[in-house]
Amino acid sequence: MHSRLFLVALAGALAGVTSGAPRASTSLMPLSEVRPGMVGVGRTVFEGTRVEEFSARILGVVENVMGPRRSLIVARLEGGPLANTGVIAGMSGSPVYVDGRLIGAVAYSLGAFSREPIAGITPIAEMTEAVTLDTPRPAAARVDLEFPMTREQLIAAFRRALSGYRPFADSPDHARLVGPASIAGLGSGELATTLRPIATPLVMSGFEPDLAEALGAAFGHAGFTPSGGLAGGRPGDMAFEGPLKPGDAVGVALVTGDLMLGGTGTVTHIDGDRVYAFGHPMFNLGPTSVPLTRAYVYTVLPSLFASMKLSGIGETIGTLLQDRATAIGGRLGATPQMVPITLALRSERGASRDFTFSVPRDDLFTPLMTYSVLLNTLASYERQAGSATYEVQGQAILRGRDAVSLGDMFSGGSASIGAAAYVAAPLVALAGNTEEEVDIERIELTIKSAEEARTATLERVWIDDPRPRPGRTVPLKVLLRTYRGEDILRTVPIGIPAYATGPLSIVVSDGARLTQAEQREARASQPARTVSQIVSMVNRARRGNTVYVRLLSASPGAVVSGELLPALPPSVLGVLEGDRNSGNVTPLRTATLGEWEIVTSHVVSGARTLTVPVSSN
Repeated sequence: MHSRLFLVALAGALAGVTSGAPRASTSLMPLSEVRPGMVGVGRTVFEGTRVEEFSARILGVVENVMGPRRSLIVARLEGGPLANTGVIAGMSGSPVYVDGRLIGAVAYSLGAFSREPIAGITPIAEMTEAVTLDTPRPAAARVDLEFPMTREQLIAAFRRALSGYRPFADSPDHARLVGPASIAGLGSGELATTLRPIATPLVMSGFEPDLAEALGAAFGHAGFTPSGGLAGGRPGDMAFEGPLKPGDAVGVALVTGDLMLGGTGTVTHIDGDRVYAFGHPMFNLGPTSVPLTRAYVYTVLPSLFASMKLSGIGETIGTLLQDRATAIGGRLGATPQMVPITLALRSERGASRDFTFSVPRDDLFTPLMTYSVLLNTLASYERQAGSATYEVQGQAILRGRDAVSLGDMFSGGSASIGAAAYVAAPLVALAGNTEEEVDIERIELTIKSAEEARTATLERVWIDDPRPRPGRTVPLKVLLRTYRGEDILRTVPIGIPAYATGPLSIVVSDGARLTQAEQREARASQPARTVSQIVSMVNRARRGNTVYVRLLSASPGAVVSGELLPALPPSVLGVLEGDRNSGNVTPLRTATLGEWEIVTSHVVSGARTLTVPVSSN
């Protein structure tokens, strides 16, 4: 009986040795035991989902790079297509074993146009030590967007938001090579400054060419390389060799649903439900929460400049929790909470389309990805050249807060940019608040489109009664002229309060000019800081398709903590004047006696002011 059990165990052990696969419980080799001349076995996917082996001949160890006690193992890679391709984008994280013990992950390559595949291997101890899974997200990892946004501004925003890669060592004097005096014609310090993180293939599925080019350029500054249209396919019946294992391709998804955006690399190590990959940062964000997915490789695209894996992203298998200088790490099983976006696109041509997307619930990626998917969808399914009009309606649902109400119209040659920015702008404001966390549950949108400009100019305003009396209602005539030269005459009944005295002003304005005027009036008041204040500000925002009418008097008032208090009694003004040093009180020269709105089917521009002498006789 005992001999039978021994034979069964021996057969299993021999099967593991002959297959070349690491044991289920992989032992780790400390950096102190790594020596030049060792030959390791690497594992990665070159095509499909099958993990293949290559060899890694250890050339030396670069010490003190990226700070004290940061080291990098230097190796020459051989086998598979590597002789023709060099180090391949998408190999980041490929584990390397020496005598069955894991030494680290292939993560760095030697510049561009290298004549042989020289790679930097991140020691496994530095990967596992850096990727702790229970630290909070730093408040600094937020996006800074300016609206309206051009293609160049989008790229600039990504540059500011995402950590760009720098040389592994800034100066040749900062690092030294333990091993041969020269590798590939480079000295010790030169080698350290030449090594760069292996580029991460950027998977983009469903993005129209212009925006794909812009996103590719933006992500390119963060160490990504666009993988082309082939990489956006669906997994279909692609079969994986059992559960996720070291050497498998792995993805990190930033957009899922009807669009797909993410990066791919290779799994280095799995410890229980913890997974370590890449061997270098993705964005170096620290703690995060985005989907970790299976990935598959269509093929390797050889290039004299930089070869890459054409990859695709599959099903979500866990959550990426840490993005650090030496690795990314997460847990298998539970998937992250995302922000679902539903978009109903309704065209006057009769076409009706419904889309669903999901973006990470993240201060950085929620605004950026929301802006990108909306802009892409409008550009893909609506007019791309010439003028168009978009009417946006919807809401952003916040947990435990009032919803952010959305409703505005955009028209002209850049209407799609205006509509996408309009939805993203309040998300930027909410993410940028420093008072409290914001939990965006979902975003629901309906966008009605027309393939023509619908703009109107405010031409003239007048009243027929030259000297209206207090307590009377006078008709205000408002004349608009559309982009086609058609006149639109609207009448607004203006009620003059019985207590009104002296000359009054009737200000008729579009939303943008009125907002600017109000901001000038309240320029010394405190800006919206809390979530409640931001939501209130967005929900009170002026709309582009509305004409605003205000009846003003010379009675003084004040703005107190962002709230407009017109026509205050002298006693109250005296108390507030004494509190002006607090910075919460801003005096106003006029008081608003009444407000009216004219909703139109055009985006209106222009402003007019009437001075009305009020007579009590």
